[in-house]
Amino acid sequence: MAQLDVSSSVARDHELLSAMADGDEHAFREFYGRHVQAALGLASRVLRDAALAEDAVQEAFLVAWRQAGSYRPARGKPASWLLTFVHRRSVDQVRRQQRHAADPLELDNTGRLAAEDQAVTNMPNRAWIGAALARLAPRDREVLELAYFGGLTQPEIADRLQAPLGTVKSRTFGALRRLNETLAA
Repeated sequence: MAQLDVSSSVARDHELLSAMADGDEHAFREFYGRHVQAALGLASRVLRDAALAEDAVQEAFLVAWRQAGSYRPARGKPASWLLTFVHRRSVDQVRRQQRHAADPLELDNTGRLAAEDQAVTNMPNRAWIGAALARLAPRDREVLELAYFGGLTQPEIADRLQAPLGTVKSRTFGALRRLNETLAA
């Protein structure tokens, strides 16, 4: 029964994306409602800031709206397709914040850091994330690097590693969980 629910959910997402490609705003609203919580969860884990996470999710849904016609079911489920946009927007946000943090700090009139600069200084930096990745097992690190730095889809990773798609998906899930634990430690 649960398999049927998942299949019907994915089928509904396919219908919604098709309608979105034709400009159907109601389909977009439904698609948004079905996936916004998962999107916010992912963005929040990457950014560790609710406001930045909301911005990344908004940008990702905008991309999904504009690119709904480019979705290809053979490359993965609609939710995975959307979460790829969310992750990319979140990483872009981190990079923007890191570039901003690299600039000389501007002080406001009271001599304190502006609120935006404080948000930047609280962001995880590249070295911190790199160190956390280095502490992962090589197979965990490899699948994450291929997905998030190499920009490969899970089927492409499966081809590259000559591993079943299900194995790649479970490795990715486990590696993300272990990376999250490492970053939280």
